[in-house]
Amino acid sequence: MALEYRAWQEGDDLELIQLWGGPESATSEQFRGSFRPPAEEPWNRCITVVDQGVPVAAGCVYGAALHPDRLWCYIEVAADHRRTGVGSTLLTMLQHEAAASPSGITALRSKVTPGTTGAAFAQATGFGALQRSRLVVIGPGALAAPALDDAAGPQLEEAATGSVELTRALTAFYESVHVWDRAELSLGRAQQLFLGDASGAGGAIVLRDRPKADGGAIATFAVSYTQARTDDPADVLLGYDTSLPPAEQQAAVATMIAMLVHQYPIQLEVDDAMEALVAVVEPLLATGAAQLAGPETLVVATA
Repeated sequence: MALEYRAWQEGDDLELIQLWGGPESATSEQFRGSFRPPAEEPWNRCITVVDQGVPVAAGCVYGAALHPDRLWCYIEVAADHRRTGVGSTLLTMLQHEAAASPSGITALRSKVTPGTTGAAFAQATGFGALQRSRLVVIGPGALAAPALDDAAGPQLEEAATGSVELTRALTAFYESVHVWDRAELSLGRAQQLFLGDASGAGGAIVLRDRPKADGGAIATFAVSYTQARTDDPADVLLGYDTSLPPAEQQAAVATMIAMLVHQYPIQLEVDDAMEALVAVVEPLLATGAAQLAGPETLVVATA
């Protein structure tokens, strides 16, 4: 019997998960939460593939609030229906839906874990890698803490998560390290997503190139999303002023990391586009002072 391709319906997820089993990667687990009935605001289209009354595959495409030039896309097919053209058909249908979206954007992006069936499908259907992302745990004492006792030199200080100055620094950093997938991040949106109460931000510190009273600007900052201190790595967003010379960026990042791991480990998300952070972290990975917290993730996209 011919397969049926229809709009996603409530309850499809329960049937599909029984057939799919556990997700093959963290990215698959995240994307599974994106399936929902088609809607206009926010815009999304989700399609279910049904074989003799049983859902066996699904695909979705939806907008990205911060990255307007591409739409997110995800497809998953039951193991016994792979390599039969189901995934390719879904992709074609989702591209057709995207072309008819309010934005008219046809470029798609997704996330995959290398070595998975999702990564193989993305490569086979013309998706190319845009960016690599890694979760890195840096152990206590990985870098020697520098002395910051020069009253006229760099200064480390606490910052309120509601600080406009911190929000501006975070916004500038985010946009700078996402030139590979253009970002539109307003100060209000940055505050909401990364620093507001709903974000889980528990505190922040900044490193200035000199005292604030002398016009010192934020060279690097760290925002913690771990509410209670334990022996587990604290989840930290680390950013820096990308307008500084590369050597100064790296020095500021190394100083901040050294202060953060003086006694406890931290966990950072490191994208290859964060060049100063990569330059500091790579030697730590090479010596074992830092370790990957899991498989790397690739952001892939159509041309």
